[in-house]
Amino acid sequence: MARIAVGRSIPRVDADEKLRGAAKYLDDNRLPDCLYGVTVRSTIAYGTVKSIEFDPCCPWKDTVIARAVDIPGENCVAAIEADQPLLAPGRVMHPMEPILLVAHPDRNMVWQAPRHVKITYEEMEPVLSIEDSLSAKQLLRGQDNVFKSYLIEKGDIKKGFAAAEYIVEGEYRTPPQEHAYIEPHAMAAWVEKNGTIVVMGSMQCPYYVQKALKRIFPGGNIRVIQAVTGGAFGGKEDYPSMLAGHAALLAVKSRRPVKMLYDRAEDMAATTKRHPSVVRHRTGLTKDGKLVAQDIDVVFDGGAYLTLSPVVLSRGTLHAAGPYECPHVRVRSRAVATNTPPNGAFRGFGAPQTLFAVEAHWEKIAAETGLDPLKLRRKNLVKEGSCLATGQVLRESVGATEVLERCVKDSAYEKKRRRYAVLNKKPGPVWKGIGLALVHHGPGFTGSGEVMLASRAAVSLDRAGVVWVLAATTEMGQGEITVLTQIVAETLGLDPALVRVAAPDTDRVPDSGPTVASRTTMIIGGILMKAALKLKDKVALELGSFPTTAKGLECAGRRLAAKGEISFEGVYEKPPDIQWDENAYKGDAYGVYGYEAIAVDLEVDRTTYEVKVKAAFTATDVGRAVHPAMVRGQIAGGTVQGLGWALIENPVFSKGSMANNQFTNYTIPTFTDAPSLTLEIVEKPYSRGPFGAKGIGELPHNAPAPAVVAAVRNATGLLIPDLPVLPEKICHEFIRKKGRTQ
Repeated sequence: MARIAVGRSIPRVDADEKLRGAAKYLDDNRLPDCLYGVTVRSTIAYGTVKSIEFDPCCPWKDTVIARAVDIPGENCVAAIEADQPLLAPGRVMHPMEPILLVAHPDRNMVWQAPRHVKITYEEMEPVLSIEDSLSAKQLLRGQDNVFKSYLIEKGDIKKGFAAAEYIVEGEYRTPPQEHAYIEPHAMAAWVEKNGTIVVMGSMQCPYYVQKALKRIFPGGNIRVIQAVTGGAFGGKEDYPSMLAGHAALLAVKSRRPVKMLYDRAEDMAATTKRHPSVVRHRTGLTKDGKLVAQDIDVVFDGGAYLTLSPVVLSRGTLHAAGPYECPHVRVRSRAVATNTPPNGAFRGFGAPQTLFAVEAHWEKIAAETGLDPLKLRRKNLVKEGSCLATGQVLRESVGATEVLERCVKDSAYEKKRRRYAVLNKKPGPVWKGIGLALVHHGPGFTGSGEVMLASRAAVSLDRAGVVWVLAATTEMGQGEITVLTQIVAETLGLDPALVRVAAPDTDRVPDSGPTVASRTTMIIGGILMKAALKLKDKVALELGSFPTTAKGLECAGRRLAAKGEISFEGVYEKPPDIQWDENAYKGDAYGVYGYEAIAVDLEVDRTTYEVKVKAAFTATDVGRAVHPAMVRGQIAGGTVQGLGWALIENPVFSKGSMANNQFTNYTIPTFTDAPSLTLEIVEKPYSRGPFGAKGIGELPHNAPAPAVVAAVRNATGLLIPDLPVLPEKICHEFIRKKGRTQ
C-alpha cells in the first residue's frame, strides 16, 4: 500500500510562519506592564560573598531586587539532584554564578545595573582542571570530588590481555563545546489572578521546568508554556529551569510580568557546555587484528554542580567500546567537580567524547601494528547476534556493515588512500588525506530510563474535525512537529493537513518526557501510534469506519464530543524482552542502535598547517526515514557541527571563566566552511519503532571528529589525540616528532 505521509518529504508544518516572520519567539510576545530582569553574577571561581553594595549614583527607583532570602521554598534548581542553588546563598562555586536579580521597566537601564553592584569576596583556591579535581587538592564535593562513577565489566580483562599479541595504549582529550543555538536563553513569568505562576520561554522540556519550580514555589500552581524556540542542541534541557526560577522570583516579588533575555556574551559565559573529557584506552589484539581486550578509563569534567552529568556520563560509558565486539571489556568512568560553570547536555550526550577516543585509537593501533584501519573495523564490527560490553545481544536492525561498506564505496576510500600516499611524497602546497570513522548511538533513554519516565501522549478529535496531537515534546528546529504529524496521519490514513500538533503547555498536554536523547520519533511517535489507533477504533465503532475526509471527521468529532470521548492517550510500555540491571550495569542498555560511517577528505597546508575539509561522505542507518529531507538535514547539520568541534571551535578559559564568549573569536562553522556532503540514508527497520524508525538527531555528531583525526594522520603521518586539531598543534607535533616544521 502506498504511504500517505511516512517516507515523504512533505512541507514542514512550521515553515510558513517562520519564513514569513510570523512565528512568535519569547520576546515577540507582548506583556503589558512588563519589567525586564538581569542577573548579577560572581566574578570569581570559588569563595564566599562578604558584602554587597549598591552604587548610590545609579537610579534604583522602580527597581525590584531579589536575593536568596526572597525564595519562598527551596533554594535549588532541581534536576537529578538538588545541589545547585537558584541564587548563591553566600558561597560561590564558579564564575558567573547567579547572586542576585534586578528588574526594572526600562530595558536599557536594567542592563547597566550589574555594573553598579559591588560585591566583595573572600576568595579560595579553585579547582580548574580534571587533573586537579582527581588529585583532590581542594575538596569541592564529598571526599573525592566525584559526582558519579560507573563500571562495566565483561569477561576477564586479565585473561584477555594475556592472550593479546599486540597491546596498544592511548590518551584522548576533548574540549567543551558551545551550543551556538540561534536564539539565546529567554524566559518570561507572571502571576495570574488566581495565583498561578506562569512561565513561558525557549526550552526543550516543559515538565522539567515545572518540576523545578514546584520546589522553589511550594504549594502553588505552576504552568509552563514553550514559546517558539530558536535552536537548543541540548543546551535548553536543564538550564531553562534556572532562568525560569529567576524570572518567576522577580514576577512574584514585583507582582508584574518579567522578561529575562540573555545577550550572546552572557549566554556563552554562563550556560552549560559539552563536558570536557579525558579518555584512556589500553587495547589487546591478536596478530591479525581481532580484539581480545579493551580497558577504558573515562573522566568527564562536570563543572561546579551535578546538573545532568550522571546521564551524560552514562551514555558516554555505554558507547565507550564503540560498535565492536570484544570478549573482555572493562570501562571505568567518573564525572568530577571543578570550579567552572556546570556542564550539561549537548547533542550526542556524552557519546561523542568516548566515540572520538575509540575511533581515534584505531589510528594509533594501525600506526603501531601496521594493520589497516579499515580491515580492523571490518574484522571487529558488530552484527546481528553480537554481544556488547554490557552483555546486550543485538537482535535486529544492525546496520554497521552496510553503512561502513556504502561509505567506503561512495568515498572511494581505499583508492584515495593509495593515491594520496603517492602524492604526499611529492613536493606541493598541500598534503591530502582521507579518514574513516564508524559509530553507533542508542536512541531513547538508557536502560530503565524510559520506564521511569512513563511517558504519555494523546490524540484527540475536536468538534471541527481536526485531529490534535497532544504531547510535551518540543519543536526547536529539528522538525518534530512535522514528523509527529506524519506518524499520526499515516496511522489514521489521513492527509497530514488534517492533523495539528498542540503547542506544549503543561495545562494542556500530558507529560511526554523531555525532548532529548533522539527519543522523539521512536518513543513518542510510537506512543502516538497507539493513541491514534485507539481513536481510530472508537470512531470506527461509532460510524462503521474511520472517515478520511474533513467533513467525515467533523461528523465524527461532534458524535464523540456528545459522549465526552474526545481524547485518547497512549503510554510507554517496555518490551518484555528488554532487560536492564541498573546496579550491575548489565543488559539491554538501549532497545536498538543507529549506525553511521563517515569518510572525511581533506587537505593540510604544508606552510600554515591549516586543515581544509574538501568533502565528507556519510552513510547512516536510521531504521526508517519518516521525512527523508529532514533526515538529510539532521545528518548534514550534525556533520558540520561535528567538524566544527573537530577543527575550529576552541574555547579559552581563564580562571574558570570563558574568555572568548563571542562569535568573533569562538569560531563556529558557517556555510563557507561546509564541505561537499554526500549523504546516504540506510534503512534497517526497527520492529518497535513507528513504521520502522529509529532516532537520528544525535548520531551524526559522533563520527566527524575521529574521521578528521584519521584523515590528518593519513595526510601528515601525525596523530593529534586532542581536539580541536588546530594548525599550531600539527606544527608542534611535527617539531616534536620529526624535528622540523614542514
